[in-house]
Amino acid sequence: MKITASYLDSLFESFKNFKVLIIGDVMVDSYYWGKVDRISPEAPVPIVAVDRKESRMGGAANVALNIQALGATPILCSIIGEDEAGEIFINLLSKNKQSKVGMLQLPGRKTTQKTRVIGNNHQMLRVDSEETKSISGSVEENYINLIKTCIDKQGVDLVLFEDYDKGLITEKLIQSTVDYCNEKKIPTTVDPKKRNFSFYKNVSLFKPNLKELKEGLKIDFDVNQLDELEAAIEKQEQLLNNKITLITLSELGVFIKSEKEKHHIKAHLRKILDVSGAGDTVIAVSSLCLAAKCDLKLIAALSNLAGGLVCENVGVVPINKENLLEESKRLLIQN
Repeated sequence: MKITASYLDSLFESFKNFKVLIIGDVMVDSYYWGKVDRISPEAPVPIVAVDRKESRMGGAANVALNIQALGATPILCSIIGEDEAGEIFINLLSKNKQSKVGMLQLPGRKTTQKTRVIGNNHQMLRVDSEETKSISGSVEENYINLIKTCIDKQGVDLVLFEDYDKGLITEKLIQSTVDYCNEKKIPTTVDPKKRNFSFYKNVSLFKPNLKELKEGLKIDFDVNQLDELEAAIEKQEQLLNNKITLITLSELGVFIKSEKEKHHIKAHLRKILDVSGAGDTVIAVSSLCLAAKCDLKLIAALSNLAGGLVCENVGVVPINKENLLEESKRLLIQN
């Protein structure tokens, strides 16, 4: 298919028609921004003179921000605690004009919070407060039922799993949800982690990064040898029976494969400041492109562009739709 400016305009405009249910571990990303001009006399560590504090939606919620930034409607379906970080998260949902219809707030569960200290535009330190015990029993059942209710009542076009390995996504939840979506012919996409890697069977699009692919399959190979990468993907697809595999390869770009075709899209040269959140952007863009029925090569090309663009910012930030469209027209249009 020939890519034109008018086609890209139409594609990006069509994103507003989609509702995406996002299942996964949400968190609060907190930032302390400041300047460093001296070393502490108490220990050989830099002193950051803080001049700004900020909290953002993180984890699976950053995927929701990316979906929203692209013009579509995200519906977060997750669990947080009845704690200070949980209240901050609910306020952030409201501030970002996102629905809390899919949120469960539980007493006794800790809301994940990652606090980053940024000095002179470089991350100096990160402090995590989290709970990673897997949900079970009535909590698991209630969460699965909430997911199915959201699918039925919200009219979703796609279900996206954003797995941060904090215990929210379980084997039973995955199997139950994917089976339900396949019955209703709703596509499913996955950004996996090691713990649940082998449980994501029969999904539409599976997007591990290179490290996750190697860890999930318990193998090692030379990524510079495409035949070795393809052999690993074949092993993964035999295990999971997924329709499309999209592998992010950092500075080597992305590799996408389906039963009928495969493409290696090389990375574009950029000034990389921070890779945090790039995977969130890639799964958001690839999911919307899948919902829009884009061809395989374009899914990979747009995802690759988007992942690179967000790495030009410090901290976790969603994609800028206008910038992505402009870059797409500059780099992807075929004369």
